[in-house]
Amino acid sequence: MMNTSKNQFSVGRGAVIHGKWHKQAYLVERKLGQGAAGTVYLVNGSGGTAALKFSSQLSITAEMNVLKAFAKVQGSSLGPSLLDADDWESRNGVQPFYVMEYIEGPTLSAFIQARGSSWIGVLLLQLLENLHMLHEAGWIFGDIKPDNLIVSGPPFALRCIDVGGTTKMGRAVKEYTEFFDRGYWRAGSRKAEPSYDLFAAAMVAVNLVYPERFPRNESGVKQLVDKVRQKKELTAFAPVLIKALQGEYSSARMMREELLAALGTEPIKKEALKARPAARKKTGRTALKRKQRKEQGLLTMTAVLLVAALYVLYVLAELLI
Repeated sequence: MMNTSKNQFSVGRGAVIHGKWHKQAYLVERKLGQGAAGTVYLVNGSGGTAALKFSSQLSITAEMNVLKAFAKVQGSSLGPSLLDADDWESRNGVQPFYVMEYIEGPTLSAFIQARGSSWIGVLLLQLLENLHMLHEAGWIFGDIKPDNLIVSGPPFALRCIDVGGTTKMGRAVKEYTEFFDRGYWRAGSRKAEPSYDLFAAAMVAVNLVYPERFPRNESGVKQLVDKVRQKKELTAFAPVLIKALQGEYSSARMMREELLAALGTEPIKKEALKARPAARKKTGRTALKRKQRKEQGLLTMTAVLLVAALYVLYVLAELLI
């Protein structure tokens, strides 16, 4: 079961949300989603399109701290940028909210359906790179699932639209979705540690080839291993997913390196080799140009010396006359 607390707050299209303290106004376009920690709307403000989230003050403070932490993780593209935070004095009372960057693009599931399963491994590599940087900063993402992941671009980049489950390393993960939670599958605890995220990352790949998901049976992780082995789309990197499901990785970087090896680096090397003759050809052209410039310089210098010699002879002839 998803760990939830029902959010009853709702705003209609066309409503204008006025910030009490910062005096910013936001026109509501539509609801983007509703989850355990609040409701998110697409809005238009002075800075353009953005995503505005209503939630409890406690949740907002926690999520804002996460977004600020994400901003400090150099190179990470997981979370959206934090733009504003304020209170709205509505007819239903004071409602706290924060505004963040609106990340446009299809969900990971929709992207894979449109582009094909060959993208699963590529985007999983990107997710693991971002998770590694996040873990290094002392955070666990927690509620990783395709619904929370957007593919922006091109160039395609995996981004997250919900940071509600992000938890400080060592604490208990409190916001999760059953299918991606290792506790539900009896594969480990809900302690916030890298292996928790890596289990969920593997389950994201599983969900992309089993979009309807499936209930747990008594075999637990063995059921997941069997499901992975049954799908040809996962064959190339099935051993990596299985190790993640069994908790055998201690870091996202370790899992990423093995996934990269499983996907195969030979095509990359071949492309690099194909580019080398062109580079050598370019270098040859450069050398030829340098030689030509040198020859032109020598000819110019010879001409100057010849003219100077003729001028000296002319002067001497004038003196003798």
